[in-house]
Amino acid sequence: MVLQIDRTLDGEILDLGGGGECVIGRVYRDQVTAIDICPEELDEAPDVCRKLVMDAAELAFSDASFDHVTAFFSFLYMEKGVLRRVIAEAARVLRPGGRLHIWDANVISAEPEPFLIDLEIHLPSESLHTTYGVIKPDARQNSALFVRLCEEAGFTLLHRREEPELFCLEFEKGAFL
Repeated sequence: MVLQIDRTLDGEILDLGGGGECVIGRVYRDQVTAIDICPEELDEAPDVCRKLVMDAAELAFSDASFDHVTAFFSFLYMEKGVLRRVIAEAARVLRPGGRLHIWDANVISAEPEPFLIDLEIHLPSESLHTTYGVIKPDARQNSALFVRLCEEAGFTLLHRREEPELFCLEFEKGAFL
């Protein structure tokens, strides 16, 4: 599967689960604060942006701190029970009119066999090849789940790109959230 990530965002960006390949950080560099609950993932990530160990369900940022929140194949690893809280926290730290961007996988099952998605990611200055994978009983997810959760949190869907294995979603935070 091929993904093209272009440099189109202005302002401050919070990248949820931004360790590992640090895709959003590689594109937007000093605009990005990448958080990950796993210190090893942040240690593995290139030093291209600010990196903090933090739980996406309990963000240590003030209200309305960011213009964009991104989640690049990070919801795949989160337990379903925390997704509502993570999305509510994203809404809280976004400025009015801010955008939530989600890239993730359509997962039917990840148990007993792991779910794997192989990606070729083209960035403005480089290309990456990586595989994201998970094995867990509650891995089932699709774009409809995130559209529902985000709309429940007061977001408006602006853009949806759907492919058999993955989806890309963009939401806007309302002025009164």
